[in-house]
Amino acid sequence: MSFPNLSAIAVRERSLTLFFILMSVAAGIYAFSSLGRAEDPAFTVRVMVVSAIWPGATPEELQQQVVDRLEKRIQEVEYLYRIETTVRPGRADLQVEFQDYTPSDKIPDLLYQVRKRMQDEAPRLPKGVIGPIVNDDFSDVYFSLIAVTAPGLPMRELTRETEAIRDRLQQIEGVHKALILGERSERVFIEFDVARLTNLGITPQVIFDAIEDNNQLIPAGFIDLAGPRVYLRVDADLSDPDQLAAVPIRVGDRLLQLSDLATIRRGYEDPPSYLVRAYGQDAVLLGVVMRKGENGLAFGERLGSFISNEQNRMPLGMNLSPLTNQTDAITAAVNLFQIKFLVAVAVVVFVSILAIGLRAGLIVGIAVPLTLGLTFLLMKITGVNLDRITLGALIIALGLLVDDAIIAIEMMIVKMEEGWDRIRAASHAWNVTAAPMLFGTLVTVAGFVPIGFAQSGVGEYAGNIFWVLAYALIISWLVAVIFTPYLGVKMLPDYKAHAQADAEASANTLYQTPVYQKLRSLITACVRYRKTVVIATVGLLVLSIVGMATLVQKQFFPSSDRPEVLVDIYLPQGSAIATTDATARKIENILTEMPEVKTLSAYIGAGAPRFFISANPEQPDPAFAKIIAIGKNEEARNKIMAELQRHIDDGEFPEARVRVTRLLFGPPVIWPVSFRVIGADPVKLREIAHQVRTAMAANPNTIDAHLEWDERAPVLHLSMDSERLRLMGL
Repeated sequence: MSFPNLSAIAVRERSLTLFFILMSVAAGIYAFSSLGRAEDPAFTVRVMVVSAIWPGATPEELQQQVVDRLEKRIQEVEYLYRIETTVRPGRADLQVEFQDYTPSDKIPDLLYQVRKRMQDEAPRLPKGVIGPIVNDDFSDVYFSLIAVTAPGLPMRELTRETEAIRDRLQQIEGVHKALILGERSERVFIEFDVARLTNLGITPQVIFDAIEDNNQLIPAGFIDLAGPRVYLRVDADLSDPDQLAAVPIRVGDRLLQLSDLATIRRGYEDPPSYLVRAYGQDAVLLGVVMRKGENGLAFGERLGSFISNEQNRMPLGMNLSPLTNQTDAITAAVNLFQIKFLVAVAVVVFVSILAIGLRAGLIVGIAVPLTLGLTFLLMKITGVNLDRITLGALIIALGLLVDDAIIAIEMMIVKMEEGWDRIRAASHAWNVTAAPMLFGTLVTVAGFVPIGFAQSGVGEYAGNIFWVLAYALIISWLVAVIFTPYLGVKMLPDYKAHAQADAEASANTLYQTPVYQKLRSLITACVRYRKTVVIATVGLLVLSIVGMATLVQKQFFPSSDRPEVLVDIYLPQGSAIATTDATARKIENILTEMPEVKTLSAYIGAGAPRFFISANPEQPDPAFAKIIAIGKNEEARNKIMAELQRHIDDGEFPEARVRVTRLLFGPPVIWPVSFRVIGADPVKLREIAHQVRTAMAANPNTIDAHLEWDERAPVLHLSMDSERLRLMGL
């Protein structure tokens, strides 16, 4: 190469080379200990949810008067892929998906554009519509979900205690946000007898107006004195049921209190829209999101200490229980890498010692931690964390990064056996091996270029495979041409004692060993019968392609090794949440009896919060419930899944469709295979969809073929006689 001989410089400036070796070791240790650690790489979920609530509205009214307007405004936003809308009586949820190739740095602005358009459209919606409510935190992955339970304690007090814990939790270093999930909304119920109101000559609207008149925030002005300005406040807050009971109601020429006409009580949303249970007990959840780039292991330790301290200060009977925690997964992944690293170094050193001798084998073994140390340093500089993808890339690199060091040290040994001095041999290794090694390294790195530069969610998730491998392999080349020659000069034995006086004779003697003779015979035969060799090579290539296509199972991202078992419960559309809850309790009771279950949580009326990057939260639906059971290990998880599937196959839950799955790596994929039927006629759409489902169910390779738009909910239509109602004062 025309580039300066780095090997010659390294062995000439030995003190400087030793300094860089020691600095590389120190910097590598520092970088490894301070690198951010997470279970999965930072990944932008290109999805947001817009919700609109219109109490009393039918799906058709919501679709025509609310959803159509919102969809048209959202369609103005750039990079839009599709809008998936679910409309139920009184509620509509629009899941907005952006194109997979949308640059991640543009997502915040796109979310803002949607939010802005929804705010602009809100005043134009019919009176009574709540929203649009924009959830642009839909992609948040909760580092930990913590259940707060207290059997017998009113939910109101449990929520207040959870709020206090949340406020203290937000002060922990590394917490990006801490949210309360699953709390029951409080309500004040006013129950009155319509017949009695009719006899008194008043209508329910009179009561509503009186409550509204006494619950208004009206500016009372201020008084400017010689000194300070004094603001006037009018106490008109009906935050307490006793205050509400004292609201005056005019009945003819008399004034009655609301308590004279109605029963007032405090309670909770009825029926509830969302229920959360932990270990079979009602619970409120604390969701913790870790700040990007934090060390997950250190953050997990701080979070664990916080939970222990809070548990000690909580009232007797109140418990703080982690349901999910990424610390366990991160610890397992890092420990696995460290074990594989030590095994790889041991294997490399052992094999190298057997092949090229003790000292040469040690030199090759030293190249592994030097390369990884500099790789960690470069990862630290470029902001690449240790996660599932980067650890996998490093494990792949362990089998490749010793090749260049072996080539360089073997070239030195060969030349020293020919009688060259070690300085000259080290310099010569650069001249004949540096360029081929570099080109070979670049060719290997080029094999991972597509995933590194893919403009998609998959590229964003797995792209660091390319970058980490590129770092490791290019640094391994630098170690081989700079540090390895220096170590060879310092550590290799003196091969001159075995050399002949005549260098040319020494070289001839060197290549007359039995091994070299057999290798020469094999190469000669391959050259002589080159056509046969070419045909055999092509045949092996074709055979390998056929074998890969027919025998090797294919899956873009593998199943997760995490111990969670996911149980999805689908009841017929229109089912009451109480019915869904009853089915969920039946399955919870079965799981509670299993000794393999470590933690158990249930979510009724909507999905679980996103505790794993590919676990998309299901939208609110009274007919849906999700149960998450965490096994003690992988074997326990498999037993739980098999036992639950047996109960399902035995028909113990005929009222529901129950699906038992495990987590998958990679971007979110709800169903492996799905078809979308699009058209203007709902009746025809349903007919075609049933035909598709029948065809899929007949395929022996599919299970659980179903429709997401299936049962039609029953509706009772009431025909109102306006004249009679008017005469009755209603």
